[in-house]
Amino acid sequence: MRDCCLITGASRGIGKTIAITLAQDYGFHILINYADNEAAALETLAAIEANGGTGELMQFKVQDYEKTTETIETWIKSNPEDQIKVLVNNAGITKDNLLVFMEKDDFNQVIDINLRGTYNVTKAVINHMVRKRYGRIINVASLAGVKGVPGQTNYSASKGGMIAFTKSLAQEVAKRKITVNAVAPGFISTDMTQDLPEDELKKMIPMNRFGTPEEVAGTVSFLVSEKAAYITGEVININGGIS
Repeated sequence: MRDCCLITGASRGIGKTIAITLAQDYGFHILINYADNEAAALETLAAIEANGGTGELMQFKVQDYEKTTETIETWIKSNPEDQIKVLVNNAGITKDNLLVFMEKDDFNQVIDINLRGTYNVTKAVINHMVRKRYGRIINVASLAGVKGVPGQTNYSASKGGMIAFTKSLAQEVAKRKITVNAVAPGFISTDMTQDLPEDELKKMIPMNRFGTPEEVAGTVSFLVSEKAAYITGEVININGGIS
Protein backbone atom coordinates (compact mmCIF):
# COMPACT_ATOMS: atom_id res chain seq x y z
CA MET A 1 0.00 0.00 0.00
CA ARG A 2 1.27 3.43 -0.96
CA ASP A 3 0.27 6.74 0.61
CA CYS A 4 -0.27 9.06 -2.33
CA CYS A 5 -0.56 12.79 -2.94
CA LEU A 6 -2.19 14.33 -6.02
CA ILE A 7 -0.95 17.80 -6.92
CA THR A 8 -2.50 19.70 -9.82
CA GLY A 9 -0.32 21.96 -11.90
CA ALA A 10 2.77 20.22 -10.53
CA SER A 11 5.01 20.66 -13.55
CA ARG A 12 6.36 24.07 -12.57
CA GLY A 13 6.50 26.85 -10.01
CA ILE A 14 4.81 26.45 -6.65
CA GLY A 15 3.21 23.13 -7.61
CA LYS A 16 6.57 21.60 -8.52
CA THR A 17 8.12 22.73 -5.25
CA ILE A 18 5.18 21.38 -3.24
CA ALA A 19 5.52 18.02 -5.01
CA ILE A 20 9.24 17.75 -4.22
CA THR A 21 8.70 18.89 -0.62
CA LEU A 22 5.87 16.48 0.22
CA ALA A 23 7.73 13.55 -1.33
CA GLN A 24 10.75 14.38 0.78
CA ASP A 25 8.92 15.21 4.04
CA TYR A 26 6.48 12.28 4.07
CA GLY A 27 7.56 9.77 1.45
CA PHE A 28 4.33 10.20 -0.50
CA HIS A 29 4.04 8.67 -3.95
CA ILE A 30 3.34 11.84 -5.92
CA LEU A 31 0.72 11.98 -8.67
CA ILE A 32 2.05 14.80 -10.84
CA ASN A 33 -0.81 16.41 -12.74
CA TYR A 34 -0.04 18.54 -15.78
CA ALA A 35 -2.08 19.91 -18.67
CA ASP A 36 0.24 19.92 -21.70
CA ASN A 37 3.91 20.29 -20.77
CA GLU A 38 5.03 16.69 -20.33
CA ALA A 39 8.71 17.64 -20.44
CA ALA A 40 8.30 19.93 -17.43
CA ALA A 41 6.28 17.28 -15.57
CA LEU A 42 9.08 14.78 -16.19
CA GLU A 43 11.52 17.28 -14.69
CA THR A 44 9.40 17.34 -11.54
CA LEU A 45 9.41 13.54 -11.44
CA ALA A 46 13.19 13.47 -11.95
CA ALA A 47 13.68 15.89 -9.05
CA ILE A 48 11.52 13.71 -6.79
CA GLU A 49 13.38 10.55 -7.78
CA ALA A 50 16.76 12.26 -7.31
CA ASN A 51 15.82 12.68 -3.64
CA GLY A 52 14.85 9.01 -3.34
CA GLY A 53 11.11 9.54 -3.82
CA THR A 54 8.58 8.05 -6.22
CA GLY A 55 5.88 9.46 -8.44
CA GLU A 56 4.07 9.21 -11.75
CA LEU A 57 2.54 11.56 -14.28
CA MET A 58 -1.21 12.14 -14.46
CA GLN A 59 -2.22 14.18 -17.49
CA PHE A 60 -5.55 15.98 -17.63
CA LYS A 61 -6.82 19.53 -17.90
CA VAL A 62 -8.55 20.37 -14.64
CA GLN A 63 -11.25 22.38 -16.42
CA ASP A 64 -12.35 19.26 -18.31
CA TYR A 65 -14.78 17.56 -15.92
CA GLU A 66 -15.17 14.32 -17.88
CA LYS A 67 -11.44 13.74 -18.50
CA THR A 68 -10.52 14.72 -14.94
CA THR A 69 -13.10 12.37 -13.45
CA GLU A 70 -12.24 9.49 -15.79
CA THR A 71 -8.49 9.78 -15.19
CA ILE A 72 -8.71 9.91 -11.40
CA GLU A 73 -11.38 7.21 -11.10
CA THR A 74 -9.43 4.91 -13.43
CA TRP A 75 -6.30 5.38 -11.34
CA ILE A 76 -8.16 4.63 -8.10
CA LYS A 77 -9.69 1.45 -9.56
CA SER A 78 -6.31 0.35 -10.95
CA ASN A 79 -4.55 0.90 -7.61
CA PRO A 80 -7.00 -0.53 -5.04
CA GLU A 81 -4.35 -0.93 -2.34
CA ASP A 82 -3.20 2.67 -2.56
CA GLN A 83 -4.73 5.70 -0.88
CA ILE A 84 -4.80 9.31 -2.02
CA LYS A 85 -4.28 10.90 1.37
CA VAL A 86 -3.50 14.40 0.16
CA LEU A 87 -4.90 16.61 -2.60
CA VAL A 88 -3.30 19.94 -3.42
CA ASN A 89 -5.37 22.06 -5.82
CA ASN A 90 -2.67 24.27 -7.26
CA ALA A 91 -3.39 24.54 -11.01
CA GLY A 92 -4.14 28.09 -12.02
CA ILE A 93 -3.67 30.81 -14.62
CA THR A 94 -3.88 34.59 -14.86
CA LYS A 95 -5.23 36.73 -17.67
CA ASP A 96 -4.95 40.20 -16.18
CA ASN A 97 -6.68 43.30 -17.43
CA LEU A 98 -8.88 46.11 -16.19
CA LEU A 99 -12.51 45.01 -16.27
CA VAL A 100 -13.41 47.66 -18.85
CA PHE A 101 -11.00 45.98 -21.27
CA MET A 102 -11.42 42.35 -20.17
CA GLU A 103 -12.76 39.96 -22.79
CA LYS A 104 -15.38 37.40 -21.84
CA ASP A 105 -13.07 34.49 -22.72
CA ASP A 106 -10.34 35.83 -20.45
CA PHE A 107 -12.77 35.93 -17.54
CA ASN A 108 -14.21 32.51 -18.28
CA GLN A 109 -10.88 30.74 -18.75
CA VAL A 110 -9.56 31.92 -15.40
CA ILE A 111 -12.76 30.87 -13.61
CA ASP A 112 -12.83 27.53 -15.46
CA ILE A 113 -9.28 26.52 -14.53
CA ASN A 114 -8.85 28.10 -11.11
CA LEU A 115 -12.29 27.61 -9.57
CA ARG A 116 -14.17 25.05 -11.62
CA GLY A 117 -10.97 23.00 -11.82
CA THR A 118 -10.84 22.89 -8.03
CA TYR A 119 -14.37 21.54 -7.99
CA ASN A 120 -13.68 18.98 -10.71
CA VAL A 121 -10.60 17.47 -9.08
CA THR A 122 -11.95 17.58 -5.53
CA LYS A 123 -15.23 15.98 -6.62
CA ALA A 124 -13.28 13.11 -8.20
CA VAL A 125 -11.19 12.52 -5.06
CA ILE A 126 -13.56 13.28 -2.18
CA ASN A 127 -15.54 10.01 -2.25
CA HIS A 128 -12.26 8.08 -2.07
CA MET A 129 -11.22 10.09 1.01
CA VAL A 130 -14.65 9.71 2.63
CA ARG A 131 -14.51 5.92 2.20
CA LYS A 132 -11.02 5.83 3.69
CA ARG A 133 -12.10 8.22 6.47
CA TYR A 134 -9.01 10.34 6.07
CA GLY A 135 -7.78 13.18 3.91
CA ARG A 136 -5.91 16.44 3.64
CA ILE A 137 -7.05 18.94 1.02
CA ILE A 138 -5.03 22.12 0.54
CA ASN A 139 -6.21 24.73 -1.94
CA VAL A 140 -3.67 27.22 -3.25
CA ALA A 141 -5.60 30.50 -3.25
CA SER A 142 -4.02 33.95 -3.40
CA LEU A 143 -3.68 37.35 -1.83
CA ALA A 144 -5.94 38.44 -4.70
CA GLY A 145 -8.75 36.29 -3.33
CA VAL A 146 -8.40 37.73 0.18
CA LYS A 147 -8.22 41.45 -0.52
CA GLY A 148 -8.67 41.89 -4.27
CA VAL A 149 -6.11 43.23 -6.72
CA PRO A 150 -6.88 45.82 -9.40
CA GLY A 151 -6.56 44.42 -12.89
CA GLN A 152 -7.41 40.95 -11.62
CA THR A 153 -11.18 40.84 -11.19
CA ASN A 154 -11.25 37.42 -12.84
CA TYR A 155 -8.33 36.01 -10.83
CA SER A 156 -9.57 37.57 -7.57
CA ALA A 157 -13.05 36.16 -8.14
CA SER A 158 -11.67 32.68 -8.83
CA LYS A 159 -9.45 32.67 -5.76
CA GLY A 160 -12.11 34.24 -3.54
CA GLY A 161 -14.44 31.48 -4.70
CA MET A 162 -11.80 28.92 -3.86
CA ILE A 163 -11.59 30.30 -0.31
CA ALA A 164 -15.37 30.08 0.15
CA PHE A 165 -15.29 26.55 -1.33
CA THR A 166 -12.62 25.65 1.24
CA LYS A 167 -14.62 26.90 4.21
CA SER A 168 -17.81 25.16 3.13
CA LEU A 169 -16.27 21.79 2.26
CA ALA A 170 -14.32 21.77 5.52
CA GLN A 171 -17.59 21.71 7.44
CA GLU A 172 -19.04 18.95 5.28
CA VAL A 173 -16.23 16.41 5.73
CA ALA A 174 -14.71 17.21 9.13
CA LYS A 175 -16.36 14.21 10.81
CA ARG A 176 -14.58 11.93 8.33
CA LYS A 177 -11.16 13.13 9.52
CA ILE A 178 -10.71 15.14 6.35
CA THR A 179 -9.32 18.64 6.74
CA VAL A 180 -9.70 21.32 4.07
CA ASN A 181 -7.55 24.42 4.22
CA ALA A 182 -6.21 27.08 1.90
CA VAL A 183 -2.95 28.94 1.61
CA ALA A 184 -3.00 32.43 0.12
CA PRO A 185 0.39 33.38 -1.29
CA GLY A 186 1.22 36.99 -2.04
CA PHE A 187 4.04 37.85 -4.41
CA ILE A 188 6.12 34.69 -4.85
CA SER A 189 9.17 34.46 -7.12
CA THR A 190 8.00 32.14 -9.92
CA ASP A 191 7.59 32.32 -13.68
CA MET A 192 4.10 33.78 -13.11
CA THR A 193 5.62 36.87 -11.42
CA GLN A 194 8.85 37.25 -13.39
CA ASP A 195 7.44 40.07 -15.53
CA LEU A 196 6.12 42.08 -12.59
CA PRO A 197 7.94 45.28 -11.46
CA GLU A 198 9.48 43.65 -8.38
CA ASP A 199 11.34 46.74 -7.13
CA GLU A 200 8.13 48.74 -7.11
CA LEU A 201 5.97 46.02 -5.60
CA LYS A 202 8.44 45.31 -2.78
CA LYS A 203 7.63 48.75 -1.40
CA MET A 204 4.12 47.57 -0.46
CA ILE A 205 5.42 44.43 1.31
CA PRO A 206 6.47 44.98 4.95
CA MET A 207 9.21 42.34 4.60
CA ASN A 208 10.45 44.18 1.49
CA ARG A 209 10.90 41.06 -0.62
CA PHE A 210 9.02 38.47 -2.66
CA GLY A 211 8.43 35.09 -1.07
CA THR A 212 9.84 31.80 -2.31
CA PRO A 213 8.04 28.66 -3.51
CA GLU A 214 9.78 26.80 -0.68
CA GLU A 215 8.06 29.02 1.89
CA VAL A 216 4.66 28.19 0.40
CA ALA A 217 5.53 24.49 0.23
CA GLY A 218 6.62 24.51 3.87
CA THR A 219 3.22 25.81 4.94
CA VAL A 220 1.46 23.20 2.85
CA SER A 221 3.67 20.53 4.43
CA PHE A 222 2.60 21.68 7.89
CA LEU A 223 -1.09 21.50 6.95
CA VAL A 224 -0.55 17.94 5.73
CA SER A 225 1.01 16.89 9.03
CA GLU A 226 -0.68 15.43 12.09
CA LYS A 227 0.33 18.61 13.92
CA ALA A 228 -2.38 20.33 11.89
CA ALA A 229 -5.05 17.68 12.45
CA TYR A 230 -7.33 20.12 14.34
CA ILE A 231 -7.02 22.91 11.76
CA THR A 232 -9.69 23.01 9.07
CA GLY A 233 -11.54 25.67 7.10
CA GLU A 234 -8.67 28.11 7.52
CA VAL A 235 -6.80 30.39 5.13
CA ILE A 236 -3.12 30.97 5.88
CA ASN A 237 -1.70 34.12 4.28
CA ILE A 238 1.88 33.87 3.01
CA ASN A 239 2.50 37.43 1.87
CA GLY A 240 5.27 39.06 3.89
CA GLY A 241 2.88 41.07 6.06
CA ILE A 242 0.55 42.68 3.51
CA SER A 243 -2.71 43.49 5.29
